[in-house]
Amino acid sequence: MEPHGRTVEGCEKAEPLPSDPAASSPPVRSTEHNAKAVSILDACKGGDITTLRTLAASEGGLVSDEVRRHAWPLLLGYNDHEGELQQQEKQPTNAWRALPKHRDEDQVRLDVDRSFIYYPNDQSSADLDRRKEELSDLITEVLRSQPYLCYFQGYHDICQVFLLVLEPRSRAAAVARLSTLRIRDFMLPTLAPALAQLHLIPAILHAVDPKLCAHLSLTQPFFALSGTLTMYAHDIQEYGEIARLFDVLLAREAVFSVYMFAQIVLQRSNELFETPADEPEMLHSILSKLPKPLNIEELIANTVNLFEKYPPERLITWRLISSSSVLKTARWPEQTINQSLEEGEMYFKKQVKELQRQEQRDKLIRLVRQYRRPAGTIGLAVLVGVLSFYLRKNSGPSSFLGALWRQWSGYKGH
Repeated sequence: MEPHGRTVEGCEKAEPLPSDPAASSPPVRSTEHNAKAVSILDACKGGDITTLRTLAASEGGLVSDEVRRHAWPLLLGYNDHEGELQQQEKQPTNAWRALPKHRDEDQVRLDVDRSFIYYPNDQSSADLDRRKEELSDLITEVLRSQPYLCYFQGYHDICQVFLLVLEPRSRAAAVARLSTLRIRDFMLPTLAPALAQLHLIPAILHAVDPKLCAHLSLTQPFFALSGTLTMYAHDIQEYGEIARLFDVLLAREAVFSVYMFAQIVLQRSNELFETPADEPEMLHSILSKLPKPLNIEELIANTVNLFEKYPPERLITWRLISSSSVLKTARWPEQTINQSLEEGEMYFKKQVKELQRQEQRDKLIRLVRQYRRPAGTIGLAVLVGVLSFYLRKNSGPSSFLGALWRQWSGYKGH
């Protein structure tokens, strides 16, 4: 049986719908665009990834879905990892169906049922149902093949763009590499690493416009979660715009998406100053919705300049990002090209261990705080017992014990 209760054996599967020209971004129209398309295809043919990235970030991006079908796989590292693709192609087309069911498949089904709301908008109900079936299969194949990944709501928004752009044989490999090497932080057991990314936004704002940063100091940057989590696919309703945006997000560093939201905030400074700083709920409401119209080309150009002027290493919160986060393992575009799915899984497991250690630390600090105020004989005895148990179980660094001591004693230094 399939995860949706439908029997696979003896059932004739309809042929997958091809990438839909009607749903595609606008076709190449001008001589200039034609010339750019030729340059992109030449870069693809020659494996010139540097030129390809430059063209993807320049005005008009990769110009059409026909060109993207050649370029996106290269930007995700197919050429250097053809073995992965060949191994997948040797497997029977539906081999993934025999794999154990992923724990999140029920949620996948619910989200897929809500997909394709805005595009494509000229297909029949039967065609849309087939699209949804393909989308469900794509997501399920990736999750069953990488069972350690955790599905998040909004992942289907990303996958539906890949489904509409790429040919069927390329989709699963593309989404697998994207998931493990580019958006891995969002597919961990908790959203803590995703939220950690958002705290780079105030640091960027402080570097560029301290006054605006102070104005938003009571507003947590969680307003950017939907945009960064879904590569903006949940918020942008025009297919041509989101496909264009994916061009640059795949070509640039993983952290570029965070810079882009910071740039959106900067461009709305006049509007934000009209709302009092002591109304964080109102500011959150404003910032959680992307402005309309959203000038994609201007936004991309401004974000490129912002990134070059204030690289992440200059941000005060960059050091708090895990060394296993995609923001650092994909800090340079070449890193993604050179990494394998196995390396992505290795980083995933490291991040899980870090999260588990952090959870233990948080629990211990809460215990310390609980017994700090009485500070009597019983409280002190319990504290000593807790610390002794921790030291037996962990070889924690002395800096951590120092932090615990400051938490317990109230000592804050000079």
